[in-house]
Amino acid sequence: MPDLRLDHVGIQVRELLRTAEAFERLFGYRRVTAPVVNTRHGVRGVFLEKADSISLKLITPLSPGPHAYGLHHLAFMAPDLDSALVELGVAGARTLSPPQPGEMFDDELIAFVRAAGVNVELITTDRRRGRIG
Repeated sequence: MPDLRLDHVGIQVRELLRTAEAFERLFGYRRVTAPVVNTRHGVRGVFLEKADSISLKLITPLSPGPHAYGLHHLAFMAPDLDSALVELGVAGARTLSPPQPGEMFDDELIAFVRAAGVNVELITTDRRRGRIG
């Protein structure tokens, strides 16, 4: 089993900034990044944090069309991305997106797999592009 740690929850929303403001007002989160465009995945997103809680990444599609909104993915920190992909594959996960630079993570490598019926993002860094303050 790969050594993975839950890093954040990704939520796809219709209105990025309005939803971020609602999470700030209703749940005490605060935006920690400016909006960042991820051209590889066709989304724009922001990170939200709250003390003693899991981080949230809100994303919204760049293009119109039918999109599924709500839970988009669980993201796990993977110290060794290639090994994690192999081990998850052996255990039954299916690679959706092989390792590539993640624009929201200052171009550090990320990958997506489908595991246990959920989209899973594997990341290799806690760096966030557009960090505020």
